[in-house]
Amino acid sequence: MMMAMYTITKEIHFCYGHRLPGHRGRCRHLHGHSARVQIELAAAKLNSQGMVADFGEVKTVLKHWIDENLDHRMLLFAKDPLVPVLKKWGEPLFILKRPPTAENIARLIFEFARKRKLPVSKVILWETPTSFASYRR
Repeated sequence: MMMAMYTITKEIHFCYGHRLPGHRGRCRHLHGHSARVQIELAAAKLNSQGMVADFGEVKTVLKHWIDENLDHRMLLFAKDPLVPVLKKWGEPLFILKRPPTAENIARLIFEFARKRKLPVSKVILWETPTSFASYRR
C-alpha cells in the first residue's frame, strides 16, 4: 500500500556563471545562466497549522542562502585553474567539490535545505527555459 504524501514547491530565481573545464562543448567556456530552482518539500502528515512547511519560512531560509552564496557569483569546481586567478581579482566565487553542472547545483541546494531541517524531497534546477536537472533522495 502506498503512503499518502503532501508536497509543496517553492521557486526561487537567481543568476550565476560557471564553466566545465574539459567539456567538449561550449560549456567549457565561462558563461552565465538565469536560473530558477524549484524546491519540493514533502510530508506524510501536515503540521499543526495544516501545512507541510510555511512558504515564508522556506523563502527566508533558502532564498537568503541562494542570494548570499550563489546569486551573481561564478560557481567553479575546486580544481578549476581559474579559481586562484579570479580570487586574486576579487571576483565573487562559490567553490564546489564537484563540477558545477546543473545536477550538482541541484544537489548542493538539496543538501543545504536538508541541513536546515527542511523536509526537502526534490530539487529541480532550470539552467535554461528548456533544460533542467533534478536531485532527490
